[in-house]
Amino acid sequence: MSDTGSRAADQVDDIVAAWRRERPDLDVSPLEVLSRVSRLARHLDLARRHAFERVDLVAWEFDVLSALRRSGEPYQLSAGELVRQTMVTSGTMTNRIDRLLARGMVARAPSESDRRTVLITLTAQGREAVDSALADLVTDEHELLAGLSVRERDELAAALRRLLAPFEQD
Repeated sequence: MSDTGSRAADQVDDIVAAWRRERPDLDVSPLEVLSRVSRLARHLDLARRHAFERVDLVAWEFDVLSALRRSGEPYQLSAGELVRQTMVTSGTMTNRIDRLLARGMVARAPSESDRRTVLITLTAQGREAVDSALADLVTDEHELLAGLSVRERDELAAALRRLLAPFEQD
């Protein structure tokens, strides 16, 4: 185990200590942050999968349904807007919409103002599924963050926002 003083040690401490021993010529300090982010992402993926499975959804279904739900009444977006919000190709989105249509989670109709635009609307069944999945997910995410105070959560969120923002600018 690495010497962490009063801090709780984790596997990343051991990995970083080993790299510092084996490659003292390299500054491996980014591993202290990014390896933890990577490992936390795995735990978050498991929590999400668990929350979604409880309502018979998979991650991509939740992504599409939640984009519609967040849009507000009438819970409707164009297929193009769904592509932008979920960062998939139009072909992938078409396939996803077709699959959600078959499950009764969404409806598809041409826009009344522009017949070339297809609007995707969240159905009552889709809304119930996404709302239930979100409630379960938020509960699980609170548990993942339970080791941090509210202040620490706010500080971490601000630091991660600063780190992520340059990657997400248009």
